[in-house]
Amino acid sequence: MKAAQITSFGAADVLQINDVDRPAPGAGEVLVSVEASSVNGHDVIVRAGEVKMISGRRFPIGVGLDFAGVVAATGAGVEGYRAGDRVWGMVHPRQRHSVAGAAEYVVVPAGRISAAPVDLSSVEAAALVVAGSTALIALRDSVHLADGERVLVRGAAGGVGTAAVQLAHAMGGHVTALARDRHAELLTDLGADEVLDYRSTTSDQIGPFDVIVDTVGTELHCYRSRLAKGGRMVTVGLSPSALAAIAASSVHGSRRIRTFSANPETPVLRAVADHVTSGALRPVIDSVYPLADIAAAHQAFERGGVVGKHVVTVPRSSV
Repeated sequence: MKAAQITSFGAADVLQINDVDRPAPGAGEVLVSVEASSVNGHDVIVRAGEVKMISGRRFPIGVGLDFAGVVAATGAGVEGYRAGDRVWGMVHPRQRHSVAGAAEYVVVPAGRISAAPVDLSSVEAAALVVAGSTALIALRDSVHLADGERVLVRGAAGGVGTAAVQLAHAMGGHVTALARDRHAELLTDLGADEVLDYRSTTSDQIGPFDVIVDTVGTELHCYRSRLAKGGRMVTVGLSPSALAAIAASSVHGSRRIRTFSANPETPVLRAVADHVTSGALRPVIDSVYPLADIAAAHQAFERGGVVGKHVVTVPRSSV
């Protein structure tokens, strides 16, 4: 089968589509025939060698954090899934994988998948696995958004940002989206009550907010100052400066800056699917690339300016 892998750390051109043995599911595992994956920040930093403590230095290393497709086979002891079921899920972000989501087949524990929303294609589903799960965990579990609270979503046009705008709106928040002006119509349609251009709006011109969801990872101390009394802030845009700001904020009680590593298992994936089924959440896709062009998808991600997600399709015999 074909799988996207790296044999050295570096820029997007180190990505290769290699012929590898098709894996077989062990006890408690599921073999998924992958139809689509997406490009995430995690994929890029693994490829660039920024998380060697997780990925290790033993090559090849598979890329692709998420996937959507069809169950091909199940291992011993797996209940609730059978061949032909449409599913979505993630490989474990803190483990090394020689084959990951950007491959024709991937093996994962059954607890890392769930039934994909029936109304979504695999391309659409792949755009929501990480984005939807991250936004849901941020709003529901990290900052505990309550009905009627004022929410700022920073980096609102990206994958997590567009999901966060929709979910915050569905949870009853009054949503301010910080993004480029040209994305105002889309973000308003997704549920934003107000859209501000980040290029002409400084942190001291806005707020206060009860909740801030940051996907950028810079100037966190400036935005934290815009929290109301009892306000909560979470960032998923980690960088050295973000980590310093998180540490410096830890003495500030509820106004500390929270963060987490999204690692959704079946219950979270089911909850995201429920939001899709209810109409509260829909995918936003910037562009679609075949597996053979995954390097171009990574390059587009790194250029920035994305609206939603870059998705990679995985046809059989793709190269």
